[in-house]
Amino acid sequence: MFGRKKEDPQSQASAEPTQPVDPTAGDGRKSGPTPKRSAQQSQRQRPLVPTDRKLAKEQERKRRMEAQERLRLANETGDERYLLPRDQGPQKRYARNFVDSRWMFSEFMMFMIFGFLIASLIFGNNLVVQVNIQFALWIVLAIVILELIVTTIMLKKRLIAKYGSLDRGVRMYAAMRAMQFRKLRLPKPQVKRGESFES
Repeated sequence: MFGRKKEDPQSQASAEPTQPVDPTAGDGRKSGPTPKRSAQQSQRQRPLVPTDRKLAKEQERKRRMEAQERLRLANETGDERYLLPRDQGPQKRYARNFVDSRWMFSEFMMFMIFGFLIASLIFGNNLVVQVNIQFALWIVLAIVILELIVTTIMLKKRLIAKYGSLDRGVRMYAAMRAMQFRKLRLPKPQVKRGESFES
């Protein structure tokens, strides 16, 4: 009783405007729901995963080989753009030149230890030789430790005088390089023994 009165169906039909129906469009209805914008965008985007896996592997292998070649050339020439992060920085470069320009007893330590090991195996039944080998080994280790301490102290003074501060890990970096045989050091030495490298 409180609702609106029902309108006459005939008057309602006459009130609605009549529109011509295109016969080519069937019944005038859409063939399906309108796709969402996200779906339309996803159709236009290219797949992130390449469809040709063989080509992708070949490209990745090529990029890896190029990076290895750049690193090899950088280790040869000292170009810091392509060096490993552990070798980058002006103080690391100074430490390398400082160590490479010196005659270091420490770089022969591994060879001497290997020689002592061979001698101990050969003269394993001779107690006197075993004692002498151990004594000589301790002397070598003491000389290496003393040399590394003196070298890193000198390096620290020069770095502070040149740069005003000392980067963390530079002294250990120099010590580890000093214990490597010169021809096996990476990056390759850029200065000769006894050569001045100060700019």
